Amino acid sequence: MPKSSNLVLVILAFFSIYVIWGSTYLLNKIAVNELPPFMLASIRFTTAGLLIFVIARAMGISLAISKKQFINTIIAGFLFLTFGNGIVVWALKYVDSGFAALEISAQPLVVLLLMRIFQGKKIKPMSVVGVVFGVVGIYLLVSQKELVNQENSIIGMIMIFLCMISWGYGSLFVGKADLPKNYFVNTGYQMLTGGMMLMLSSLIFGETWTMPTVWSQPVQISMLLLIVFGSIVAFTSFNYLLKVVSPEKVATSTYVNPIIALLLGWYFLNEQITTQSIVAAVVLLTGVYFINTTKTFVIFSRFTGKQIISKKPEAEKNDANN
Repeated sequence: MPKSSNLVLVILAFFSIYVIWGSTYLLNKIAVNELPPFMLASIRFTTAGLLIFVIARAMGISLAISKKQFINTIIAGFLFLTFGNGIVVWALKYVDSGFAALEISAQPLVVLLLMRIFQGKKIKPMSVVGVVFGVVGIYLLVSQKELVNQENSIIGMIMIFLCMISWGYGSLFVGKADLPKNYFVNTGYQMLTGGMMLMLSSLIFGETWTMPTVWSQPVQISMLLLIVFGSIVAFTSFNYLLKVVSPEKVATSTYVNPIIALLLGWYFLNEQITTQSIVAAVVLLTGVYFINTTKTFVIFSRFTGKQIISKKPEAEKNDANN
C-alpha cells in the first residue's frame, strides 16, 4: 500500500490512466473529423516526443542510446504508434469512438494468443474461459446491424483488429529487445520516430497539412489535450503507479477505459449505446477479467511499448513457502 503522503498522487495517477486514456478516443474522434488521420497522429507523437526530450534534459537525464537501441525504438515506434495508433485514428473516421475502445479492450486476448503462437506459451484453463468470453463479446460487438450498415465500418473494424495484432506483436518484441533503460528516454524515442514515420505516411498518401491557426477551437483543444495529457501525463502516471501499487491494480484500466470512452462518446458526440453494445461490453470485459486473473499479468502500454510480467501477490507468497 502506498504511504498516506502519496495517497493524493496515487488517486490523481489512477484518474489519469482511467479517464485520460479513456478520453483519447473522444479527442481523436473530434480531431479526425477535421484533420487527416496520419497528420493528426504525427503532430501528436512528434510534439510529445520532443517535449519529453526537453523534460528529460531539464531533469539531467542523458538521451544517449546505442545504435541497436535506436533501431529497436524505431521498430517499437512503428508497431505501437505508426501502425498501431495511426490506423486506429484513421478507422475512427468510420466507427464510433466508444466502439473502437470496446474492440481494443480485447487486447489482452490478442496478446495471449500471440504468446501461444510465437512463444509456445500454454494457455491456462482460466485464460481459455477468458478467450471464449472474448470471442463471443467481439462477435456481439461487430455483428450489430446499426454498425454494419454504416459506410466503411467493416473496413474500420478490420483495421482496428490489425492494429491490435501490431500492438500484441510489439509487446512480445519489446519483452526481449534491447531498449533504453530509462522509460522517459525510451518513450521519447519511440514517439519521435513513430511520429516521423507517420509524417512520411501522411506525405505518401497525399494528405493536406494545415497550420493549427486555421483549425477549429475544438480541434485545437483536442490536440493540446492529446499531446500534454494523453501522451505525457497519463504515461508518467502509468509508470508511477507501477512503482507504488501492484500491477493487477494498474491493469484495471483495461476495464475502465472503454466505459469512459462509451460515456464520453454518448455525451459529447451523441454516439448511440445499444443494448447489444452493453451486453457485448459485459461479456468482453468478463473475458479480459478471466485472462487477468491467471498467475501472470501482461500489462501493455500503448505509450511505453513496455511489457511487464508479474506474479500475483498470492502466487509470490506460495512460492516463498515452497
